[in-house]
Amino acid sequence: MGTLGMTRRGVLAAAGAMPIAAQAAVAAKAAPPSATFPQRTAFAPSVAGYLDSGTMHPVPLGARASVQRYLDQRTAMEGHYPTDEVEKRVKDNFARLINASAEEIAFVQSTTAGEQLVIEALDFPHGGGRIVTDTLHFFGSFYLYEELAKQGVDVAWLRPEGGRIPVDAYERAITPGTRLVALSLVSTYNGFEHDLKRVCEIAHARGALVYADIIHAAGTIPIDVRASGVDFAASASYKWLMGDFGLGFLYARADLRDRLKRTHFGYYQLAGFAPHVYPFDPPGDTIADTTPRTDMEGLFAGGTRSHAVLAQLDWSLDYILGLGVDRMTAYRMPLLARLREGLAAKGYAIVTPEGSRTPLVTCALEGAYAKLSDPLKAAQVRITLSRNRFRVCPSVFTEAQDIDRLVAALPRV
Repeated sequence: MGTLGMTRRGVLAAAGAMPIAAQAAVAAKAAPPSATFPQRTAFAPSVAGYLDSGTMHPVPLGARASVQRYLDQRTAMEGHYPTDEVEKRVKDNFARLINASAEEIAFVQSTTAGEQLVIEALDFPHGGGRIVTDTLHFFGSFYLYEELAKQGVDVAWLRPEGGRIPVDAYERAITPGTRLVALSLVSTYNGFEHDLKRVCEIAHARGALVYADIIHAAGTIPIDVRASGVDFAASASYKWLMGDFGLGFLYARADLRDRLKRTHFGYYQLAGFAPHVYPFDPPGDTIADTTPRTDMEGLFAGGTRSHAVLAQLDWSLDYILGLGVDRMTAYRMPLLARLREGLAAKGYAIVTPEGSRTPLVTCALEGAYAKLSDPLKAAQVRITLSRNRFRVCPSVFTEAQDIDRLVAALPRV
């Protein structure tokens, strides 16, 4: 039986591309970053005043160079870009970031795509059962669960108290017949961080599984999927992983594989493929012999994925791991305290829970966009501005003077 490596990429390697591939792999490695903060020189000078990384993180200069190497090869078509090696490094590094095995990770288009795959693999809505979620979950998922409710799924919505979803609210809501708990580990709305381990303990004791959206957690706070017991987690890469749109990750616990329904079938799910329809093919009783992969790619892989974003993540994940998420979190805490103090002094209503370690601080303000867009533009400060709220998201390049510049630009309320 033929192997996927030979049918898709092995021919290129056999054509003499290995020396170039090896050189590219070495070049793609990030130089050991300085462990000091702020990481200003790792980014373009224009990041000064940029406090909107929770919407879209700036691309580090090293990641840009990694993408350029990929584009140089694609432009000249000389040799072969080492896609297999890059994919392996990226997946290995993301697995390290959340303490998973690489076999438990599948590439997906986005966080939402990952969440949808989980819903399908658990056979919702046809399989019935209850789903418990909360309104601090990603607002883009509201549509998903409201539509599932219309199709007969029992969906329970929990609402925040003081900017938090209390654990005992999940204790009460996860009743017999609950099959899934869906939440954002860190809320995109106000940065609230769930006690994921405790929620998983409650859910598992009652026969339910837990899905976590980790797009605002991966690369911002330490994550240990083993210690938490979470069953599924998904993240895109264009925010705190310093990647770009169109490529993310889905984690699924390895021991759940046989309980999950395969809902689509694609070439990237295969470990082996041998057709029997082309000239010189060996005869066979089938159109093709196929062997699915045994890892999570074998269940969830879609079609082709962005090689440019893989090149970007090949640098940025190495960079994040080198800095250390725990050190990034510690650096952020004084900045968050300074920010909260400045916002409170000007009368803003902060809806992010006190003591939060996540890089999102949100204020509720009626008419926020209309009131703040002009003064912030004049001060050359970028934050997340919505109709009736605003959100500030510092990152590894943020300095105290950036926080002061924002606060000075904000009018008193």
